[in-house]
Parts: sequence; C-alpha cells; structure tokens
Amino acid sequence: MKKIIVALLLVAIGVYVYAQRRSSVRFESMTNAEFATIIADTTVQLVDVRTAAEFAAGHIPTAKNIDVRGENFDKEADQQLDKSRPVALYCRSGARSKTAAQALAAKGYCVYELNKGFMNWNGPRTVPTE
Repeated sequence: MKKIIVALLLVAIGVYVYAQRRSSVRFESMTNAEFATIIADTTVQLVDVRTAAEFAAGHIPTAKNIDVRGENFDKEADQQLDKSRPVALYCRSGARSKTAAQALAAKGYCVYELNKGFMNWNGPRTVPTE
C-alpha cells in the first residue's frame, strides 16, 4: 500500500512540474494599437506566419514571411531570427500566430502576437502589384 501511495505521489509531482513548465512558456497577445507601438521599434523582428500566397496578397511592411505550417518552420525561424531581439508575429485571424508564438516562446524567444490577426489590422499594409 505504501508503494502505491509513493508512486501516486511521484506521478502527481511529475504532473505538477510539467504543468508549471508549460505555463511558464508565455507570449503577449496585443491589440492593434499595442502591436503598432511594438513594431515601431526597429529592433523588433516582424514576422508574418501565413503562407507565401497570403503574404504576397498583402502584408505589414518590413515583415518577413515564415509559414508556421511549413515543414521547416522551426529551422527557418532559427536561421532568420535573432533570439536576443523581440519577435512580433501575425497571421490572418490570430490562430496560427498563437501557435507560432507558443513554439517560439518555448525556444526562448520574447514574442508578441497580434490578436485577431491581419484581417483586423488597421495599420499600414503593402498593396500587391499585378
């Protein structure tokens, strides 16, 4: 009986430690105004995590395009981004950027994410040329 109690206690401690580690991986989700202020800082790395086609159809000026659904997202992010500088992310509606933000925050990046995405963005945009 003591062995069962000890085993359950160890499992509970393990679950608690795992949950604490997962909850410590954080990023900040921002409104349009907050995001505009963040990306006005030239040290912030701006990343559009949509597909190349979505990016070509219009994006926030100076953004890099790294598709979060691409098979090499982690590798491309590590190659193109500097961990010592903040990263600001956005996607179409906010879902993919939250996924990307979680992944980058877990790798040690300081991440800001545009809540509600590019569809809700009221700041400057590029206009695709035909």
